Amino acid sequence: MNFKELGINNEICDILKKSGITEATPIQEQSIPAIKAGRDVIAEAQTGTGKTLAFLLPIFENISPSVNETQALIITPTRELAIQITEQAKKLQDGKNINVLAAYGGKDIGAQLKKLKNGVHLIIATPGRLLDHIKRNTVNLKKLKTLVLDEADQMLLMGFKNEVESIIKESSKSHQTLCFSATMDSAVKKLAYRYMSDPLVVTIEKVKVTLENIHQEVVETLDREKRNALCTVLEQDNPFMAIIFCRTKRRADELELALHQRGFDCEKIHSDVPQPKRERIMKAFRNADIQYLIATDVASRGLDINGVTHIYNYDIPEKSETYIHRIGRTGRAGEEGYTCLFVDPKDTRILEEIETKIKLKIPRRSL
Repeated sequence: MNFKELGINNEICDILKKSGITEATPIQEQSIPAIKAGRDVIAEAQTGTGKTLAFLLPIFENISPSVNETQALIITPTRELAIQITEQAKKLQDGKNINVLAAYGGKDIGAQLKKLKNGVHLIIATPGRLLDHIKRNTVNLKKLKTLVLDEADQMLLMGFKNEVESIIKESSKSHQTLCFSATMDSAVKKLAYRYMSDPLVVTIEKVKVTLENIHQEVVETLDREKRNALCTVLEQDNPFMAIIFCRTKRRADELELALHQRGFDCEKIHSDVPQPKRERIMKAFRNADIQYLIATDVASRGLDINGVTHIYNYDIPEKSETYIHRIGRTGRAGEEGYTCLFVDPKDTRILEEIETKIKLKIPRRSL
């Protein structure tokens, strides 16, 4: 189905066409008409299914540029996601008089205040910074038409439940609520249903678990030997661009230091890295100016980067879904991808869970 058939105007259809987007994805097909009609929607879909456009396109259709009020608000758990959604929104802005503001911690609040004085139609924000604006009386949500909770499961996981509820209480009583999430567990459903009336539930079946064109291997090692094992693998593979996943911020810090000392071209991102620096690192990585990006799961959530040839799981993730999510960053668009998972004997149970989930005994790599 094309976007015109879904009721999207010609100007926006042309902008999408320029980016090579002509056909709607299943989540866009099922959500856009309902959102345009003002209905509450709960949508469950994995990253990479086109859910950002599924809510952005009808929001752009429903905003009245002549009304100088905040009409739509998108809340997202991380700064990176806020930046990504803002980039997509700015592309759609072309030729439309819609003012968009990204509000997240680490970004100059003075510039945000100045922009708010001139009136903003759409705000894309992280919960903490938005509440800061509400307390300063610089954001008024009393005329809000649409509120989007993006990556709702991650928002709850990161402990933003109280902030989200405070924001909803500050919003107009009659707004439309949209809840988008990769997983619809009971906590997400509970939050969604409390603030929604008769929502349309859209569930997009998970894409086949593991992509055929990703070659996976496991290196069995001990935790104290892991760093040497990783360095041996990196020297043997010398990938074009790779992401190395760590379980915690501290592990990412230690690994970055050790790899720098051994002469590897790497940078880390996690939630303690200052925002301007994170943006610089991500830009450099996207441009392939950095070979290795060391990341935690939270910092990497929702990031879509072309050209990643290798994924290294320095630490095994706690859930099999996270493993699938991580390795899906490579082998995109029909390209070949490679992933390597480093496991200590204590990781055996999780490894077995992953192998059961993907229906594959992952080949062992010997060093």
